[in-house]
Amino acid sequence: MSTIDTPLHDRETGSRRSTRDTTRTDDTRIDAVRPLITPALLHERLPVSEPAQALVEQVRGEIADVLHGRDDRLVVVVGPCSIHDHAQAMEYAARLKPLADELRGELVTVMRVYFEKPRTTVGWKGYINDPHLDGSFAINEGLERARALLIDILGLGLTAGSEFLDLLSPQYIAELISWGAIGARTTESQSHRQLASGLSCPVGFKNGTDGGVRVATDAILAASAPHAFMGMTKMGVAAVFETTGNADCHVILRGGKAPNYSAADVDAACAMLRGAGLREQVMVDLSHANSSKQHRRQIEVAEDIAGQIAGGEQRITGVMIESHLEEGRQDLRPGEPLRHGVSITDACISFAQTEPVLRRLAEAVRARRERSAA
Repeated sequence: MSTIDTPLHDRETGSRRSTRDTTRTDDTRIDAVRPLITPALLHERLPVSEPAQALVEQVRGEIADVLHGRDDRLVVVVGPCSIHDHAQAMEYAARLKPLADELRGELVTVMRVYFEKPRTTVGWKGYINDPHLDGSFAINEGLERARALLIDILGLGLTAGSEFLDLLSPQYIAELISWGAIGARTTESQSHRQLASGLSCPVGFKNGTDGGVRVATDAILAASAPHAFMGMTKMGVAAVFETTGNADCHVILRGGKAPNYSAADVDAACAMLRGAGLREQVMVDLSHANSSKQHRRQIEVAEDIAGQIAGGEQRITGVMIESHLEEGRQDLRPGEPLRHGVSITDACISFAQTEPVLRRLAEAVRARRERSAA
């Protein structure tokens, strides 16, 4: 083997242990550099069908119509706190689909399909980053599994909503997403606001972790404006992206130091939006601080929201619900099998508990509609 062909010089290919950087001033804390599949290659491997594209386009339009006051339905983003198993996610989707169809006249139902998990300190980072749940970080496999799951969910006739956490991952899956979220920890991030300005789907910004709505209001203003920023194309090439701005952004109330879903909280949030020249509308996250991190309290929060809607409240345009096949949560423990259909991140209500919640919300929308027609 000639010197030029020696694998010792191929420092950015090969196994995890053969990619160590030996320079003294650059990447001194990088343990390894592994190849990443390009979005274009993954799209070629897992193409999206024309009917699936049409469905995503349709539901994006329906959500935009709700946000702009052209549709009086309620947007409902419901599903597991996080995805950790393909078969269980599909089992949930198969149960949600007929209910979504039945309540279609009142609810625009989007399955919550979250692949990336922000961590306060450390922990499992989600299905894309660690699909084997063991710290092996098989990210290429995670990206492929995530895209395959979204395609399968679309194949059932159901669409998905997801949080955009990593700035590169949208290139792999964003055209399969009908609604996106920017989380409480990243709403203040200029990079995520710029990302949202170029996303093709409606985007919700959560209020800050302290409960403040100002950061989400500022985020909507920023995301609605054009931006230029650095990113990666679907061919895996570094590029400058110029956006036109996203007019389909909104606030998500998720609580903070205290819950913020009451009528007074909705009034306060809408007053801030009005002062900024923005549409007076909110989506309410029934979980997180609004349920005081007690998953069953989501049912109580839903009842309060349903009462506001039935009473004629037009400014509540959506809700988020953390729901899985079975209620509660479980820890990842090496060598211990996981319980079927139970979240491994935040605790969720069960699907059996979710069904009456969705029916109650649909009933509230019908009552609001009748009140408006009277």
